[in-house]
Amino acid sequence: MNDPGRRDPEAFLRQAAQEGRGRLKIFLGAAPGVGKTYEMLTDGMQRLRAGIDVVVGVVETHGRRETEALLTGHEVIPRHEVGHVGHRLREMDLDAVLARRPQLALVDELAHTNAPGSRHPKRYQDVEELLDAGIDVYSTVNIQHIESLNDVVASFTRVRVRETVPDSILEMAEIEVVDIPPDELIERLKEGKVYIPAEASRALHHFFSKSNLTALREMALRRAAQAVDAQMLDYVRAHALAGSFAAGERVLVAISEVPGAQGLVRAAKRLADALKAPWSAVHIETQRSLHLTQAERDQLADTMALASRLGAATATIPAASVVEGLRHAVEDARATQIVIGKSARPWWFELRHGSVVDRLVRDIGDVAVHVLPGDGAERHPRPPVRLGGAGWGRPADYVRAILLIAATTVIGRLLIETIDLSNISLLFLIPVMFAAASYGLRTGLVSGLLSSLAYNFFFLPPTGTLTVNNPENVISILVLLGVAIVTSQFAARVRAQADLAQSSARQNAALASFSRQLTAAATREELMQAICAEVSRLLSVRTVLLLPSRDGPQLRAAFPPEDRLDQIEKAAAQWAMDNEQPAGRGSSTLTASDWLFNPLRTTRGVLGALGVAREDAGEPLRSDQRPLLMSLLDQASIAFDRMALEEEMLDARQVRDRDRLRSALLSSVSHDLRTPLTTIMSAAHELRRAPTPELIDTVETEAGRLNRFVANLLDMARVEAGALPLKVEPTDLFDAVASAVHDTRQSLSGHAVQVDILPDIPLVRVDPALLHHCLINLLDNAGRYADPGTPVIVRGRRLPDAIALSVMDQGPGIQPGLETRVFDTFTRFEGSDRAKHGTGLGLAIVKGFAEAMGLTVSAANNADPPGACFTITIPQALILADLRAEDIP
Repeated sequence: MNDPGRRDPEAFLRQAAQEGRGRLKIFLGAAPGVGKTYEMLTDGMQRLRAGIDVVVGVVETHGRRETEALLTGHEVIPRHEVGHVGHRLREMDLDAVLARRPQLALVDELAHTNAPGSRHPKRYQDVEELLDAGIDVYSTVNIQHIESLNDVVASFTRVRVRETVPDSILEMAEIEVVDIPPDELIERLKEGKVYIPAEASRALHHFFSKSNLTALREMALRRAAQAVDAQMLDYVRAHALAGSFAAGERVLVAISEVPGAQGLVRAAKRLADALKAPWSAVHIETQRSLHLTQAERDQLADTMALASRLGAATATIPAASVVEGLRHAVEDARATQIVIGKSARPWWFELRHGSVVDRLVRDIGDVAVHVLPGDGAERHPRPPVRLGGAGWGRPADYVRAILLIAATTVIGRLLIETIDLSNISLLFLIPVMFAAASYGLRTGLVSGLLSSLAYNFFFLPPTGTLTVNNPENVISILVLLGVAIVTSQFAARVRAQADLAQSSARQNAALASFSRQLTAAATREELMQAICAEVSRLLSVRTVLLLPSRDGPQLRAAFPPEDRLDQIEKAAAQWAMDNEQPAGRGSSTLTASDWLFNPLRTTRGVLGALGVAREDAGEPLRSDQRPLLMSLLDQASIAFDRMALEEEMLDARQVRDRDRLRSALLSSVSHDLRTPLTTIMSAAHELRRAPTPELIDTVETEAGRLNRFVANLLDMARVEAGALPLKVEPTDLFDAVASAVHDTRQSLSGHAVQVDILPDIPLVRVDPALLHHCLINLLDNAGRYADPGTPVIVRGRRLPDAIALSVMDQGPGIQPGLETRVFDTFTRFEGSDRAKHGTGLGLAIVKGFAEAMGLTVSAANNADPPGACFTITIPQALILADLRAEDIP
């Protein structure tokens, strides 16, 4: 059990994670027009006058004059324009706000969807980046945009809002509710202060009815209260503050193995619904829980499952007593209401054992206790199990205790001449404490009785009899027996608590191991197989995992491997998925199945069903294993959600990459096709009038440019498809460079080409055509971006284990840190060698062709003279040792 005076580690870590981040304040409204933006700007102006550096990142005034007037005096960051389907959309300039780095940024409409091509798809993600940079943010949102309330709002307004924000945003923010009465909002709408008259009239008859606004207003107030309550709990747990701090109600129900416990669960659910409060169900596991009958264990498991289905957070807490466990549970949950049942026990039973309800009411403090009567199922309860074990224990335990008492007696007889008689009585406490701690309370009590008899018979005069002559010795015997009883009880209690702690530790270790195994899974198939294998290992059962499909449940993983399932098993799995309840053997539905299927529930609905069965065809699960299985299923659901989110992020990233490539390709095609085509058409028109050699050269040059562009597109398609047939043969680098320089003479016009390749450079084994393409693209890149009149240098050098062939220009060079990214497809950077017109394909083709031949290509900047240097490195394995062109016959 956690110490209530100890800081909660998870709450403390959540608070520590906020260190260094900006603070978020959300102005929450029930509907448009309540004045959220107005209030945000007013607060922002107050902060500005207080000396805080405030800027407006984005504010939507919607033409409201009073809101526009509040922008006066604020520094407004200009928006940037994003092109989309022929329109120019204006969005918040996130980079400009980050570069400006104010203390506070005002960002309106948190649920807004950004234009395609923006860094983040949602504005709340822009806000998260600002917070990560340490910038405080004020923002606004309406209650209908909260993800968890989207369906509820749509159910009565008949309007489904498409733009939502996750609830986690509210949980990390300070909430200020901007509220006005529905009648006043409707009046503002009629006056045209919210929408233009035509839209206002339509809105009054649909979304802005008084009933809708009243319901939305209540939802906004309740959701704000929940967020504040969650933040308050985090704070008090992180700082170990005592008290319930009941800003809102929280319900706790105590359940046990009695049949009436399910009625308690339903009553607690009704109470929580009436209070609109979160609730939890807890079972206190004492030493008595270890000795429940199978029927009682089944009843307890069913009650816990019912509470979970009804939406409660369930927990099993080990404790020395029920009252102590409930007190700790109330402190941990900060509960304000507790629901407990009172069994119909005889008066003599409560007189002897006490009443849990009475002690709870006396000890629980400032918490409302709802006591519901139990049914008659426990009118004659079986006696509670004593600490230390069930029944009288095993005969072997008593034999060991007697042998230990005999050994103590022998030692006492040997020491009787050297120590006082009263001290010998203390020796007999050793076997008593050992027996109680090792074998239980009753064994300890028997050991105490036998120890007192042995002390009387062997040590008290007259020895050899049970007669006591000296009254002082009678007191010694009684004290020895009393101490033996007390120490037995304490030792047995410690042993019971140790057993409970050990059981809880084993379950926690199992859950931690299960979580580690699931986290290590990289794919969905690996995850499903890991779930089956770990559940099988922890519960000693066979496991299968089925997922839904058009043809019914499909077997996706099993441990040990399972080929097929019968129709009855598939029917049970389908029923479990459809009804979100267990089905099959050990449940109340389709019990003819050998498998017990449990639904695998995630936040996205039921994902599938996990089936368990015994090798001996017995009951799939013991009742004490069901809570562990429920915990394992919860962990598996979290892992599936994580995997699904990762896949969605990967898909979204791929979609963004495809959109970026498509946009870049369209931009490149529009420029690199239209420009030469325009030139060719103009030249052809002039050729009709007066043919000249210059016009013919122009047509040839632009046609060649078009040809290279189309060739680059085709070559890039071949690279990405992996379809590059190689024709490797000995190649002279000097000849290869000379041929490439000849074919790019038009691109290199105005630039002197200096070829610096030593004559002792040997031949290399490459594909001459691919190498030719690489050199053409590198030379074309150098000719396009080198400063006018500067030379282009092609240098070949022999390295200890390679040959480096470099193309160098004298131009603006490459931005530091972007030397690798210049080879990405369709990538161009401002201020780099890729900044001018072009497709962004040339260097990507160089990289693809070079890697296909086993070569590497790199980019760097030269210091003197400044410019870019692209180097193709040919490894030693492709160098024909000391073989030159003149050596080939």
